[in-house]
Amino acid sequence: MKNLIRLLILAVCATSAAGCNNVKPYQRKTLSDRTMRGDRDPLGVALSEHMYFSREAAAGGRGVGGGGCGCN
Repeated sequence: MKNLIRLLILAVCATSAAGCNNVKPYQRKTLSDRTMRGDRDPLGVALSEHMYFSREAAAGGRGVGGGGCGCN
């Protein structure tokens, strides 16, 4: 049991350290490219919205935020 706890702590430390990364100035051009955007494909976004609407019977709510009262 003691070895399992040590292994678990080691795994948590290893995964949390892997997520820490700084973006260097010369890497920013690559990361700001249009291909890195999530909404670069308007047809794909429309398809995702349609699938979400079909499953959840809910539309909108992705762009402009409302007041929270349901009167968007």
